[in-house]
Amino acid sequence: MDKWQALTDVPVYQPLVRLAQQPFDLTGLEALSPARMRQYCCSVAGIDLLYATQRVNDEVLAGLQELADQCKLIEQFRQMRRGAVMNRIHGFPSEERQVLHTACRDLFTENPVEPITSGQARSEIARLKAFLDELDNGTLVNSQGHPFDTMIHVGIGGSDLGPRSVYEALRAYGRPARKVFFVSNVDPDDAAAVLRRVNLATTLVNVVSKSGTTLETLTNEALIRRAYEAQGLDPDRHCLAVTGKGSPMDNPTRYLRSFYMFDSIGGRYSLTSMVGVVMLGFALGYELVLEFLEGASLMDEAAEEPKLRQNLPLLLAMLGVWNHNFLGASTVAVLSYSQALHRFAAHLQQCDMESNGKSVSRYGESVHLMTGPILWGEPGTNGQHAFYQLLHQGTEIVPVEFIGFRQSQYCEDLEIEGSSSQQKLVANLLAQSLAMARGQDNENPNKRFTGNRPNLILLADRLTPKAMGALLALYEAKIVFQGFCWNINSFDQEGVQLGKVLASRVLALMQKGGGDHGCDSSVEMALLRTSKMKLE
Repeated sequence: MDKWQALTDVPVYQPLVRLAQQPFDLTGLEALSPARMRQYCCSVAGIDLLYATQRVNDEVLAGLQELADQCKLIEQFRQMRRGAVMNRIHGFPSEERQVLHTACRDLFTENPVEPITSGQARSEIARLKAFLDELDNGTLVNSQGHPFDTMIHVGIGGSDLGPRSVYEALRAYGRPARKVFFVSNVDPDDAAAVLRRVNLATTLVNVVSKSGTTLETLTNEALIRRAYEAQGLDPDRHCLAVTGKGSPMDNPTRYLRSFYMFDSIGGRYSLTSMVGVVMLGFALGYELVLEFLEGASLMDEAAEEPKLRQNLPLLLAMLGVWNHNFLGASTVAVLSYSQALHRFAAHLQQCDMESNGKSVSRYGESVHLMTGPILWGEPGTNGQHAFYQLLHQGTEIVPVEFIGFRQSQYCEDLEIEGSSSQQKLVANLLAQSLAMARGQDNENPNKRFTGNRPNLILLADRLTPKAMGALLALYEAKIVFQGFCWNINSFDQEGVQLGKVLASRVLALMQKGGGDHGCDSSVEMALLRTSKMKLE
């Protein structure tokens, strides 16, 4: 494969640097004209992107199109979807894997772009449907003949953040008689709090770990299994496994049912695999799971459109590159004007910062520009009464990506003082966008708003399973496009390994009180004694 060009290596980079010295002024009298509002809009898969409040003009957008073309972003995305080995560092030992999370939802055409993994995904979906049918028709019940009405989803990282965020987002569509709880933290209070709230006799435990060796997950599984045994219940008749084929968890004598995840799908991109859909199938039912996957599939297809202004994921990615690398913004806030999305930013934090928090290129060379930004966020309008002061008047410029919906999920609303709650919510979203862009002049400097704070709005009719799938795939593609642009590997996570190694070393010292562990443990032992942790 030819060596991909990074952002700084392409011809259009320097012209974009010059354009960034005088970016579009959003505070001008006619800056946010009706014509600009209409022109700077992109609609894909039921989601509208309104970006007139970004510091771009037609010349900048043309330059960003050239940047995407010269970095061959669409070509790389197409290769990724078709099975190219993208998870690698050339010339150095690395995972050497395909990146095929999109294949898990490429289920709606006769000719998927990568037929092998899509075929495996179809097989797993069929097995899931059969399992859900058994639950629904009463074939699969507990030892007393009662139906299962609760699930505890046990995982961490990508096996928790994504599934939890989408479950919370789609609870409005949940089966009335079913509940899902999540256990992720190795803190024993996390599991204990959940166990106090469930009837174990009618509860399934969905244990999720690709390797089958994740310390936190196996520890929590053991704790939950002990709770079953304390009640005289057989945990093997209640536990499900979502794991890699052949892993230590792939054990039919220990689990009621096993579902498989694939090496080509990284944890933070695994939500549309069995990692997420087993739980979602239990909570929502099979048909709504298909709608969720279809929304994601539609966005994947749209991401192959070569024209920047018609490709919503690419446009979102390149606007982010403009703000980050050319205008110098180091963070980005994702602010959802939907309480249902209150855990979505937490999922995006992992997906984005674990993917693009890299400082070496795909060829092992140090990068010489900013890669992944710090991503954070909370729901509005709560945030307006918390951190928006900094967004409007702070010295740090924070680009904002607003997410909103024209209609509520439950359609249970009330008109107060001439408007509904949903109208008030969307009005606040639109007003915040304009306020950040235009600012406000005032003789009193304390009431002065400089404006020119770039932001955009992602707007859909309603947060449905299909819209959630599209929103998820939109952000996954955005992250991938930016990683390609920075010429980094967005699909490994070596940065989390050192802490794990040291934690194992410290734990061994705690268990044995010192001794020869094949390394110089004096620093770790000193820290243990300083922390006053008891040594066994």
